[in-house]
Formats: sequence, structure tokens, C-alpha cells
Amino acid sequence: MLSFEDSTPSAATPVMPPSPLMNGFGGEGLRLQPVMPTLAPATPSPAPAAPNSFRSSAQSIRANDKRVVNGQADINQLAPFKYPWAWEYFLKANRNHWTPLEINMAQDVHDYHHKLTPAERHVFENVLAYLTTSDILAMRNIGLAVMEKMTAPELQIYQARQVYEEALHTWTYQHCIETLNLDQSEIYNRYRVVPEIHGKIQLANRRLDRILRSDFDLTNRDNLHEFALSYLFFAAIFEGCWFYNGFSPIFALQRRGLMKGTAEQLQYIMRDEVLHCGFGMRVVRQLMQEENLQLDPEAVAAMWQECEAAETAYASYVLREPILGYSADLHIAQFRHIANRRARQIGLSEPYPGALNVLPWLDEQINLRKEKNFFETRVTEYQTGGALSWE
Repeated sequence: MLSFEDSTPSAATPVMPPSPLMNGFGGEGLRLQPVMPTLAPATPSPAPAAPNSFRSSAQSIRANDKRVVNGQADINQLAPFKYPWAWEYFLKANRNHWTPLEINMAQDVHDYHHKLTPAERHVFENVLAYLTTSDILAMRNIGLAVMEKMTAPELQIYQARQVYEEALHTWTYQHCIETLNLDQSEIYNRYRVVPEIHGKIQLANRRLDRILRSDFDLTNRDNLHEFALSYLFFAAIFEGCWFYNGFSPIFALQRRGLMKGTAEQLQYIMRDEVLHCGFGMRVVRQLMQEENLQLDPEAVAAMWQECEAAETAYASYVLREPILGYSADLHIAQFRHIANRRARQIGLSEPYPGALNVLPWLDEQINLRKEKNFFETRVTEYQTGGALSWE
């Protein structure tokens, strides 16, 4: 067998140029005369480098060199970590791995077509219609607006996982729509034709639009403040309140033994979203610390107010007729309670002092430890994700 050195022609070996007759048919029997190459004058080769004479072209990276944004460290070098908590988020997210195909939806088909009341179908369909668009928006925001502006790879790696999870959530909603044989065009277009659903999407697009630009200069202090406020909106409200609270109408059906497959799908999504929310708020706190940045209290208060108004309009439409165990008033009261929790987590004053926890069972939905028939559905006790701490 020839080695690479054996297959390299030497200067003394005649080199025959390739002939078109030798490519394919017709080359047999031809006698070609060797053509001697014209040799260029010999050029002295550079002396080989002495052992251990390698010199690095850059300084070694230290953990303290890293920053959330505007960093100058090598974005391609994962360790040493400056933000080990970000790596822990990545590991925890991977322990919650799942797909919608693992969950039995047979009972949901029967429930939707034979057990749900018209009011309950209205709630179910419109929650699904809102979610189908929201997770695509979330995927674009993290992938296009946030992730590219991070300058520490441990932050980017978790966000890459987050982009995947938002796509997985969209697949989940699509799987539910297909399984129940709903009109896809009609469900997906509701966010465009129902003002109360469109209002929430429009508000999110407006708050995230400018930071989607790749030329958004974060060395500018005003831009940096806008970026922090937008990321806070996305983590604390869009994912931390609207998603967290938004699944609760389906969970209310589940508590009565209805649409349990869809609810289980949303339980897995909810665990992802709690991580997304916690990670995002941790990044915002880190950003504020590193950049000595204070959020404008009036801007934060205005953000809470407009988001509550959009949520109130949405709840009034989706729950225009209360369903057993759930109503628009309960939905808004719980939004205010969750909003206070998110504000405390980021170190801000509560926007709704005294708001009560009217749905104490909601937090239990991220705990999937329950008995199941091994042959019918996924046994979450056997998944490492079932033992994680989410808040």
C-alpha cells in the first residue's frame, strides 16, 4: 500500500500530462511519449521550526475577559466559564428532552369531538391559535435578536438549545392540530383576524422589532437600555407570564379529566418555558450589573400596564363564557400574581402589590411525577427531567 509520501512524484520522475483519450473509452493501446517538465530553479526551503518554538498569535482567555454583550474575548472558546450557571441551564434543558410523539392523544380526539362543550372548544382552539404563532416569534427573537448579540459562548449554547425548543413547541401545537383534525388554515390565521389575539402578537413584535436588527449598536447606552428592557419583556412577560399563565385554561380542562394528552404536552412545554424565563432574567440581571445599567422605572411600569391590558382583552375573548373551574377574572388575577413573582426575581418592585395566588395548582403543572400505565404513555418518573428543580 502506498503512503502519502510514496504517491508524491519526485523531481526526477517524468510527469505525463493527462490526455482526453485516457478519460473514458478509447485510451487502450495508445503509446504516449513521456514529456519532461521544465524545472524551475531550485528555491531554498525555509528551515524547519525547532521543537517547542510555537508562538501563540493571541493571549489566553481568562474568565473575567468575558461579558454578556460588547465583550472582546474569543466567542469560539467555551471555557473557562464566567457564567457557569448558563452551562447548568443547558445541561438541565437537555435532561428535559421529549417529543410530542411520545404522548398518547387518543383520548383527546374523543374528548374534543364528543365531550367538550362549545364554550370549551372555543377556549381550547383559541389558546392553541395564540400559541402556534407565539413560539415561532419566540424562536425568531432568540435566534435573530438575542443570541447573536451575546459575546460569551456559554450563553449562546443555552440559547441555541432554546431555539430548538421553541421549534419543538411549534411542532407540538401542529401535532395537536393534526391529531384532532382541526382546520389548519383557520386555526393558524386566527392571530391575524381575531383582534384580541393579534393585539398580543403585535405588542410583542413592536417591543422586539428594533433589537432584531443586526446593526443594533449596544455600545450606545440608549440602545443598551432598550435591549435590556426588550429582553426583560421577552423573558419575564412573554415567556414568564403570558406562556406560564396561558396554558392554564387547558390545565383547567385536564383537572376535570379532559384533553389530558394536550395538557401533558403543555406540561413539558411549561418546564421549558420556566427555564427560558429564569435564564433570560438571569442574563438581564448580569447585564445590568456589568454595564452599571438601571432600568427606567417609568418605562418598566408602562410595560407592565400595556401587557396587562393586552392580556385582559385576550382573556375576555378566549373566556367570554367561563368554563367550569376557570374564568377571565381568574386568568387576570393570576397574571398579576405571576407578574409580581417575575418582578421580584429580577429585583424590581411589584407591579401589583397584594395580588393573590388564585390558582395555587398552576405551579404543580411543572411537576410530572404521577402514576401512569407503562404500556400507554410515557412514564416521567424514569426520566431524569422528572427530578429537576424548576424555579
